[in-house]
Amino acid sequence: MDARLDFFGNALGAKVLRHINAAGRAASESGLPHATQELVKIRASQINGCGFCTDMHTKDAAHAGETAQRLHLVAAWREATVFTEAERAALELAEQGTRIADAAGGVTDQAWADAAKHYDEDQLVALISLIAVINTYNRINVINRQPAGDYRPGQFG
Repeated sequence: MDARLDFFGNALGAKVLRHINAAGRAASESGLPHATQELVKIRASQINGCGFCTDMHTKDAAHAGETAQRLHLVAAWREATVFTEAERAALELAEQGTRIADAAGGVTDQAWADAAKHYDEDQLVALISLIAVINTYNRINVINRQPAGDYRPGQFG
């Protein structure tokens, strides 16, 4: 499988990605736990069917010390006992924030309240921003049919 075009090598694509990367970097430097960030990116990427991002974030998480068991259970996090209550709240927010079109009214007050129990205002801003950024990347990669499987941890810095 080949990408439809070389989005990463295109001058305009590179300019767009620099801005998205800057937003992602601001969110990632927020104090939101790194493991939570990767779990959220993995779950949104699974929902969106983005193989490229799922490959990247599972490999980055494993490289950072995440366990194989937790990575294998992200898709079934509701039934898994290996996630903290804070991580579960973040995963719920990520799911609802990714599936906005599927739910009348968007993210529920309950999902927000659960996240707000575990994260301060800056962390909530980071969480919202991370969900938005990963959904943006997912859409670029899915539309472009960016192939998955060849990512190396840390490949993009």
